[in-house]
Amino acid sequence: MATLYTNAESNIRKTWLYLTLFFAFIILIGWIFSYAFNSQAILWVAVILSIVSSFGSYWFSDKLVLAMSRAKPILKEDAPELYRVVENLAITAGLPTPRIYIIEERAPNAFATGRDPKHAVVAVTRGLLERLERAELEGVLAHELSHIGNRDMLIAAIAAVLASAIVIVSDIFMRSLWFGGRRDDRRGGGAAIMLVVGLVVAILAPIAAIMLRLAISRKREFLADVSGALLTRYPEGLARALEKISKDPRPLRAANNATASLYIANPLKGEEQVSWFSKLFMTHPPVEERLKALRDMQV
Repeated sequence: MATLYTNAESNIRKTWLYLTLFFAFIILIGWIFSYAFNSQAILWVAVILSIVSSFGSYWFSDKLVLAMSRAKPILKEDAPELYRVVENLAITAGLPTPRIYIIEERAPNAFATGRDPKHAVVAVTRGLLERLERAELEGVLAHELSHIGNRDMLIAAIAAVLASAIVIVSDIFMRSLWFGGRRDDRRGGGAAIMLVVGLVVAILAPIAAIMLRLAISRKREFLADVSGALLTRYPEGLARALEKISKDPRPLRAANNATASLYIANPLKGEEQVSWFSKLFMTHPPVEERLKALRDMQV
């Protein structure tokens, strides 16, 4: 499908852009902290952490997410209808059929993960299969296949891991500051100024990194909604599914703050009614905005 592959090329470029920016940001933070404490070790820790985080997020993020979500592979004979829907949509989208996993929970939800279409996984909860009609299930799975086709699962994984790396580097600085960190006072006022700069960066950098990660997550949900609706040619199916998922009061116990942004709708609940400021820290766009966009589509 042309829409998917157009977005895929753009997202591959964005992946490298985000990687470069995060690398530079982490190294800059490490340099500020190392100057403040007159210790090159902090800079080396930042560089090594950014490299290890990027490598790990690329090769192992899907395995980590599946383990954290307690998702298990399901056989075709155990869920033939689910397999038929996924296979048909994958053929329509021109994608390899992803591996299918199940999360044994009653809260309806789903997510996709994997570094590329050949290594992609779609995971659904037991509650999703029980609650949704076929057209609604097709809408959800088309949304997840759109994440795969657009290659934006990798962007989300890299952003999440590197944002965590920034938090770790900032935490190292704060702990060093309060528990025995030393600077070379012979360098004069410059060291004191950099210490203040380092403190400000240590406080603001994790917040900025998390907000960037969540902004990426919210944008990709809108794009996947549109691509998924174009794939099925029936936006109302996905809209009805989102309504059912968002109105289900049960939180998904297998989800946590690290994985919440991967799901099609907020699995933790409680983010739906918030102020404009709180929206900056939401993992997903407001459901009302997603429903309006879907129902305003002409396909």
